[in-house]
Amino acid sequence: MKISILIPVYNEAKTIEEILRRVQAVQVADEILVVDDGSTDGTRDVLAHLNGQGPIRVVYHDRNQGKGAAVRTAIKNANGDVLIIQDADLEYDPRDLPALMIPIYENVADVVYGSRFLGGPRRPILFWNMVANKILTLVTNVLYNNILTDMETGYKVFKREVVASMPLHAHGFEFEPEFTAKVLKRKVRVYEVPISFNPRDYSEGKKIKMRDAFIAMWTLIKYRFVD
Repeated sequence: MKISILIPVYNEAKTIEEILRRVQAVQVADEILVVDDGSTDGTRDVLAHLNGQGPIRVVYHDRNQGKGAAVRTAIKNANGDVLIIQDADLEYDPRDLPALMIPIYENVADVVYGSRFLGGPRRPILFWNMVANKILTLVTNVLYNNILTDMETGYKVFKREVVASMPLHAHGFEFEPEFTAKVLKRKVRVYEVPISFNPRDYSEGKKIKMRDAFIAMWTLIKYRFVD
């Protein structure tokens, strides 16, 4: 299977080179597809230098459209049989990627979630962020009759065939609940694997706000009844 790692990026000039180094170091990817979502902090200059080096390929948005839009662009442009979403902010450790791939290789799953709440090592998360994540995951399980532990995880691995006919509309951080809702409605085989987690706080540039939790809640409810 050919593996594509999809990296949506917006204003991550301080971390983009390091995350690309870490991803390449685990030697999982046949292709690393970076989508720059209209960065204005110098990220694009860094990417221009890295584009074409080894498996790295860069696609640019002319303006900022949101993480969901960047992921959708990456999916559309990726060549892999298996796609992995990798955030660029160093919160998720690429050394977890081989473990995330095992359920796919063993053909026991079509989608794999890296869960931050299954006992992996982690830096303590902000309390209210954890509460929001737990509530959203609980609502997901109630609405879609499942037992996920971490719906909002940024580490999602999936076979291309899963999204081949799946309409995805998200522009922002509501990508996570939309993707999860549609995966669960389609009865796709989902597997969770514990991952490590090193969250940054708002003083370090964390972009997710509490209002995104309300948008995610509405997204979960909406896609329970529409596609």
